[in-house]
Amino acid sequence: MDKINELLEIRAKNRKSYEKRAEKQHKKGKLTAKERIDLLFDKDTFKEKYPFSKHRCTNFNMSGKEIPGDGVITGSGYVNGNLVYSFSQDFTSAGGSVGELHADKICKIMESALKYGAPLVGFNDSGGARIQEGVLSLSGYGKIFYLNTILSGVVPQISIIAGPCAGGAAYSPALSDFIIMVKNISQMFICGPNVVKAATGENIKAEELGGFNAHSTQSGVAHFVAEDDAHAVEIAKLLLSYLPSNNIEEPPLKKDEDFILDELPSLDKIIPENPKESYDMKEVIRRIFDDDSFLEVQKYYAKNIIIGFARIAGRPVGIVANQPIFFAGVIDINAADKAARFINFCNAFNIPLVNLVDVPGFLPGIEQEYGGIIRHGAKMLFAYSQATVPKITLILRKAYGGAYLAMCSKDLGADAVYSWPSGEIAVMGAEGAANIVFAKEIAESENPEEIKIKKANEYRKSFAHPYIAAGLNFIDDVILPRETRKVIALTLENISTKRENRPYKKNGVMPV
Repeated sequence: MDKINELLEIRAKNRKSYEKRAEKQHKKGKLTAKERIDLLFDKDTFKEKYPFSKHRCTNFNMSGKEIPGDGVITGSGYVNGNLVYSFSQDFTSAGGSVGELHADKICKIMESALKYGAPLVGFNDSGGARIQEGVLSLSGYGKIFYLNTILSGVVPQISIIAGPCAGGAAYSPALSDFIIMVKNISQMFICGPNVVKAATGENIKAEELGGFNAHSTQSGVAHFVAEDDAHAVEIAKLLLSYLPSNNIEEPPLKKDEDFILDELPSLDKIIPENPKESYDMKEVIRRIFDDDSFLEVQKYYAKNIIIGFARIAGRPVGIVANQPIFFAGVIDINAADKAARFINFCNAFNIPLVNLVDVPGFLPGIEQEYGGIIRHGAKMLFAYSQATVPKITLILRKAYGGAYLAMCSKDLGADAVYSWPSGEIAVMGAEGAANIVFAKEIAESENPEEIKIKKANEYRKSFAHPYIAAGLNFIDDVILPRETRKVIALTLENISTKRENRPYKKNGVMPV
C-alpha cells in the first residue's frame, strides 16, 4: 500500500502544480496542453506515455529543477473511433522548451505512429530550443525533423500552432502535411523581430512577421486558420474524417442510401454567355459534391486556384479547380505550388483527384518569369504525371495552352476527361491566336481592328468548343452540366479499383 500511496501522492502533486500553472494560459486566451488533448480525443480514450520524464541537465542551475513531463504531454487515443497519436507541448513548463528528453518523448510517439499506421497530431506551443542543454536540444530537433520526413507519405501529420513556434522549431510543422494556426495566438518565424531588426534595420511586430494573417495570405505556410484552440481541434478532427489512417488504407467511405444523383438543371446556366465574364467556381463545387462536404485548404492563399476535400456519393476526393473570379483563374507561381503539394498529398494517401478546369493560361510578366514560373509550373506537371490515384478532369470553359495540360489532361494520365458544351480547348484565346495566325493580313489591312475582331470570331467559331478534342479521343465525352454529379460519381465508382505500376526508382526529382 505504501508504494500505491506514493504513486497517488505523486499524481496529486503533479495535478496541483498543473492546475496552478493553467491559470497563466487561460489569461492569455489559451488552453493548456492537457485541455487540448482532452478536446481532441474521444472521452477517456487517451493514454499518456512517459509522464515521469526527467531532464538530466546540470548546467546553468538546472540541477534539481523540476520540469513536469519535461514540458510535453505524449500518448495515443481515439478520435471518432480511430487511433491517433499526439504530442502537446506545455508552455507552462519551462516555456515548453525542447530539451533532450522532451524531444525523445515526441520521437517515440512518432515512431509508434509509424509502426502502428496511425495519424500524428502535434500541438506546438514552445519557446524553442532549451538553451541550457545546448547541442542535445539541437540534436533533439534534428531527430524530430528526420522522423517527420520518414513519416511523410506513410501517415498523415497535422500540426496545430497553438502558441509561439520560432527558429528551428518551425521546421517540424513545415515538414508535416497540414498546419492549423490560431488567430492572434500562434506565430511562426525563423528569425524573430529582434533578429530581423538587428540584421536589416526593419521594425516589425511579431504578429505582422509571423502571425496567422502573414502565413495564410502571404507565405502560404498555414493551411487553415482557427478562431481559438477549440476551433483548431475541430478543424483537425474534420480533416481526419477525410483521410485514411495510413498509406495502405483507402479513404473512409460515408455510405448512405439517401445520396441523390439526380440531374442538376441549375448547372446549365452557371457559365455566363460572355466568355470574358467570371463566375464563382465554389458554387459549382457546392452543387456537384455532397451537401456541406467541401473542406477548403489554404482558402486565403493563391485564390486563383481552389484546393480541398469533398465527398461525392460518400466517397472522399481531392479537388483542384481554377477560380475565374480571381485573375480569371490563371495559374501563377503560388497557385502552381499550392496545387502541386496538394496533388502529392492526395496521391500519397489514395485520395482520388477531381479537377475542374477553366484556365486561360499561365500568368505572363517579368516578375513571374524571374520568379521561376517555368520551374514552379513544372511542379504541377510533375505531380499529376506521377500521381497514380484515380484522376477525373472536367473542362467547364477555357482550357488554353500549357495550362490545359497542367490541369491534368489525358496526356498527363487523367483516367477520364469530360467537357461541358461550353468547353474551349485551344493553344490560346481567340484574340491572341488571331493576332499571330493572321498577323500579316491584319498589318496590311486599312482597318486592322475590324480585321482582328473578324478573325478572332472566325478562330473562336472553329476552335472554341470541345468537339475537335473529343473527336481525337482527348475527351471521353461531352456532357450536359446537369449530368455532372452523376457522371463523376459513377466514373469514380468504376475506376476505384485502379492499379498502375511505374518503373522502379528511389524517387523522382521534382523541380523545386
